[in-house]
Amino acid sequence: MKTDDRFKMFLGVFTPFVAAVLVGAFTPASAFTQQRGELGIALGEQPELVTIEDLDGNEASLAQYVEGRPALIEFWARWCELCEALHPQMMETYARYEGRVEFVAVAVAVAQSQRSVRRYLEDSPMGFPTLWDDGGRAVRAFLAPGTSYIVVLNAEGKVTYTGSGAGQDIEAAVLTGLEASE
Repeated sequence: MKTDDRFKMFLGVFTPFVAAVLVGAFTPASAFTQQRGELGIALGEQPELVTIEDLDGNEASLAQYVEGRPALIEFWARWCELCEALHPQMMETYARYEGRVEFVAVAVAVAQSQRSVRRYLEDSPMGFPTLWDDGGRAVRAFLAPGTSYIVVLNAEGKVTYTGSGAGQDIEAAVLTGLEASE
């Protein structure tokens, strides 16, 4: 692949991240926006559960992780300070709802590699699957505006919550998926 083609692919895949930063998707006002479902994919939508990769380069379909049960998907990066701020709350909520709700981290391919993510997770394991979105397929399917973006799906695969930033209430988000599945 030529350098020009790689650059065009980079722009096409990651423009939403840049736009989110420029328009302030990570500001306190975004908390109000996410309550109305205006951040990323709309509430009630059923995103395509695309095939991306695991951290070893093997194909991994999001469907194998989320179909038939509520799921929380976090668009994540090892360098993301907002993701780091969410981490303790993510781990507490995961421990509380493990077995009832599937948690999946989708590592975006911006300023990190599969190898660097694997090394990071060796020192700071999450306990739940981390997948690799090299081509931005999951970013596009979920309209992810940036990292620290969380989507909760109910058991039917419909979006019950979207949010971004460190101020999210992860347990309340998870409960939207559980309640909509009962």
